[in-house]
Amino acid sequence: MNNRKSEGILAEFENPAELIHAAEKLRDANYNDFDCHSPFPIHGMDRAMGEKRSILGWIVGPVAFIMAIFGFLFEGWTSVIAYPLVISGKPLFSYPAFGVVAFALMILFSAFTSLFGMLALNKLPRYHHPVFYSDNFSKVSDNGFFVSIEATDAKYADDDAKNFLISIGGKNIEFLIDND
Repeated sequence: MNNRKSEGILAEFENPAELIHAAEKLRDANYNDFDCHSPFPIHGMDRAMGEKRSILGWIVGPVAFIMAIFGFLFEGWTSVIAYPLVISGKPLFSYPAFGVVAFALMILFSAFTSLFGMLALNKLPRYHHPVFYSDNFSKVSDNGFFVSIEATDAKYADDDAKNFLISIGGKNIEFLIDND
């Protein structure tokens, strides 16, 4: 290993079953800042890693409700106060027509909240990660199954993490060094 401080460690596993088993072992050993990488989604991986349900729905739901109410009130204000026009004898506050704008605002702002909320919760954009310096990691898009443990994990120590990954069946273990 170089004189530079490692950013984490990377280990390869043979198949999805071994990767799930490794995630469960890491979770049970109280590692928190680790990630599993595979060329396709693996059913049950979130549970194996100990991931909790996302709070994104709790963020998007109130935004959708508030924007629907705002759209309805904005249309009402526009029709009754800002530009009171009587057209064909209809009342100024003809609320059945306001639903379309309220629905459109609800959908539009829900979509933006979902996008930006997801990016914020996933700590994105992160333009570069130390795993990209690994030549071995290039297999992840085709047939590789990897676990990476970040050096920011409270339990992380280079030798302990390496020995632990070896004990759970990790192969081609390498330390991640940021070359910048």
